[in-house]
Amino acid sequence: MNSTANTALSADSGKLEKSHLRLGFVALSDAAPLVAAKLLEFGHAHGLTIELLKQPSWAAIRDKLLSGDLDAAHSLYGLVYGVQLGLGGPQTDMAVLMVLNRNGQAITVSNRLAAALDEHKTLPAALATLGRKPVFAQTFPTGTHAMWLYYWLASQGVDPLRDIDSVVIPPPQMVDALARDRLDGLCVGEPWNAVAQERGVGRTIAYTSEVWPDHPEKVLASRRDFVTRYPNTARALVQTMLEACRWLDDDEHRVEIARRLAADEFLGVPAASIASRLVSAGCDETRRPVAFFADGAVNYPHPAEGVWFFAQYARWGMVHSRGDFARIANEVNQVQLYRQAAINVGVAVRDDAPSVQLIDGRRWDGNFDRAYLQGFSIKA
Repeated sequence: MNSTANTALSADSGKLEKSHLRLGFVALSDAAPLVAAKLLEFGHAHGLTIELLKQPSWAAIRDKLLSGDLDAAHSLYGLVYGVQLGLGGPQTDMAVLMVLNRNGQAITVSNRLAAALDEHKTLPAALATLGRKPVFAQTFPTGTHAMWLYYWLASQGVDPLRDIDSVVIPPPQMVDALARDRLDGLCVGEPWNAVAQERGVGRTIAYTSEVWPDHPEKVLASRRDFVTRYPNTARALVQTMLEACRWLDDDEHRVEIARRLAADEFLGVPAASIASRLVSAGCDETRRPVAFFADGAVNYPHPAEGVWFFAQYARWGMVHSRGDFARIANEVNQVQLYRQAAINVGVAVRDDAPSVQLIDGRRWDGNFDRAYLQGFSIKA
């Protein structure tokens, strides 16, 4: 057990070291747990007052976590791991406190590309009709959307490193970029795929739950020293967010939070656009519903799921293949802190090891080795 876990484990009770927390979020539907926690004041029962700070991009979330302007944040899972490895910014020891949601992201393409797909049936053939190198957007170089996009493209026979140009655009700016014909496709969280389709500037053609059914997505993240300096506070924060996630596992509550999220201070888009892909109506095995709780099955920060991101970084040549990915994931993911918090609020600790078949037929069970990388025909 790492030192952070030991510190948290020893803090079974006691006064909060800090009661006012500054939490960052990006304008996405899956910021709902933070917004619900603030608006319904779930933190008060755990001694916390939450201040929410909307950020323009994932890069801003990273920078303000590192500077200490934010105590914790709604974050891309892969952002945390990228910072841990020193990719795209200064190396800093990071912490994943819990998983906030699963599913709820999608891939949307321009109307022109969607029509070409209808006619030519395969993505490589459709892309060839553009007469130039296609441009696809994602939200952060090591983030979840980049990894979902690359994995999906490769599963369709498109090399994401050679056959397309990949650009980073903050989520709220993506629809306008698509409307101005700057993009051929994008991978982003909701409600921006729904907004693009409702505005008539693109069509959603794939959901990330097709890439990895019930994949982990956003996490509650902090610097590691937040946990070591404020273990009681960190545990209280996880308890608060578990309460919010539990509240969100009800479609009536999701309709309510969609209405709240529509405000300019949060997303600034119509509530109907948010609710259309937040509630479970219309979901199936292809577009699985976004999950926030599911009796705790959503929230356990399983290191074996986190290792997948390291494996993808190695696949795409962002890092060298290493034998210590599992050790690093165990240090980042605060499983002992999570266990205490879950027990304190009556949430079952659902720590089953992952075993899931992804879109290309490959199975992920948390085990990474050279043979795993060699099994891909498209890689760096």
